[in-house]
Amino acid sequence: MYRLVASDMDETFLDADHAIPEANLRALRRMRELGVLFVPSSGRWYSSIMDNFTGEARELLEGSYVLSYNGGFVNRVGDEMPLTTCGLSRACAEDLYAMGRKLGLCMHINVADGHVFVPDADEAERAYLASISGVTHIASADHPDLSFLDGRDIVKILYVNRNFDALQELGSQLAPMAERLGVEITYSSKRYLELMPAGVDKGTGLTRLAEMLGIPMSQVIAVGDSSNDLAMIRAAGLGVGVANVTDDVRPYCDVVLETAGTDGAFTEIVERFLEPYRSQPWRPPLCRP
Repeated sequence: MYRLVASDMDETFLDADHAIPEANLRALRRMRELGVLFVPSSGRWYSSIMDNFTGEARELLEGSYVLSYNGGFVNRVGDEMPLTTCGLSRACAEDLYAMGRKLGLCMHINVADGHVFVPDADEAERAYLASISGVTHIASADHPDLSFLDGRDIVKILYVNRNFDALQELGSQLAPMAERLGVEITYSSKRYLELMPAGVDKGTGLTRLAEMLGIPMSQVIAVGDSSNDLAMIRAAGLGVGVANVTDDVRPYCDVVLETAGTDGAFTEIVERFLEPYRSQPWRPPLCRP
């Protein structure tokens, strides 16, 4: 019996327009009826994730939790004050920002209060981010360092390149620097190289939440499509890749679905892994910090 389903958002739970497909809304309804807790898990920030849940979808999340910033932050739905947090030291963030400028890359600089600053985005990146709230576009030429963020905690920095092979090669080249700075490299959306504090990932975030709720990991399903989902896919009792899961993650999935994430894959999850084990609805306890 599975009691919790944790899911990545972009390219896994949402369609190409960052909206919830109707098939997934139906799946949320059925999970609610079955007493299965649905937990969004994303590299994005809490308020941005919640923007995707309006109307009925928001009601269907009542009583649940959100894993944001790759599991570094855990929030109760409806409470913007996180139960757990993480962040980069300012010196580390400055080094990562300087390297991004040296490489001439567009970056995302994520701050703890739920905003992202994006230097030097091209038209394609601006279009991709257009439906996401909390994004501020800037020019790196106007900001030689991160002093414009004084007083704000920096959670992570992303480098952007839509050539995924080149991005992975860059990750290999930057591995010694990442180790020296105490950060870990992962990838998402086939366009982002993410630099997070070492030891912070969706797997540790999901495990921490499951412990808070008293749910064994054997009763947890994790669903994703990219490298930054790998830790939770491996940690869960059932690790699921959507049909569009990247080749580096696919071998670690217990199951790869027939449906792509953008096409509404969660009906398949409900039918294959939840309906066969119907039980009395389960109510999660209130999670304490």
